[in-house]
Amino acid sequence: MFPLRKIEPMDFDDTPDEAAYRATVRDFISAHRGELMSLSEGGRRAIDLEAAKKHQALMYDGGLVGVTWPKEYGGQGGTQMQQAIVSQEIAKAGLAGFVGVIGLGMCGPTVIAHGSDDQKNRYLGRLLRGDDVWCQLFSEPASGSDLAALRTRAVKSDGGSWRVNGQKVWTTLAQVSDYGILLTRTDPDVAKHRGLTMFVVDMHAPGVTVRPLRQMSGVSEFNEVFFDDVEIADEERLGEVGDGWRVA
Repeated sequence: MFPLRKIEPMDFDDTPDEAAYRATVRDFISAHRGELMSLSEGGRRAIDLEAAKKHQALMYDGGLVGVTWPKEYGGQGGTQMQQAIVSQEIAKAGLAGFVGVIGLGMCGPTVIAHGSDDQKNRYLGRLLRGDDVWCQLFSEPASGSDLAALRTRAVKSDGGSWRVNGQKVWTTLAQVSDYGILLTRTDPDVAKHRGLTMFVVDMHAPGVTVRPLRQMSGVSEFNEVFFDDVEIADEERLGEVGDGWRVA
């Protein structure tokens, strides 16, 4: 028999500092309620992209976007608890989320961790404000759960840039995205996890084709994306060649 151990109840109340922070968040939302998108507006079948970007930009100006991001990259340098408070208050107010949610949660942090100073300067501020929308280009028709089996190829040209050919699928927000983080195979002759490289790709570049996938509900949240001889500069690489699995 194991001895019973007393479990102390968790304290879910705000500390004084957290309560003060929550009050500032509520005050901002209350002051700008008429300018922000409601959850019902954000959930429409067709994305009102300009309204969604304006919504995110206003929330950013109020300090409610990039709460935990470092200040040097345009964030607030806040705590995880502050982020939780912002999420709670947005939900309580019935507001829409951010059209840049994938950029905020996945792409931006990847650029922070593995991007060059030039990439950080060019991309992160615009991503936070919602000026640019990002997507994550990982899954493929033959490599969903086994991501390391992906076949999209990036081949380096004599001029130093990369030529990409292949297909991605189930890419959320690709139909409205300006940029994406793209995982490719750059060396087919090594173990599959070792031959991958990550890039930032311009979703408006020649050779990029996005086809929305219609769901039973009539909504098209996901897309298939085709790359036909798409040129990507080596300066848009994230991390080292062959280190894409770690970056991903």
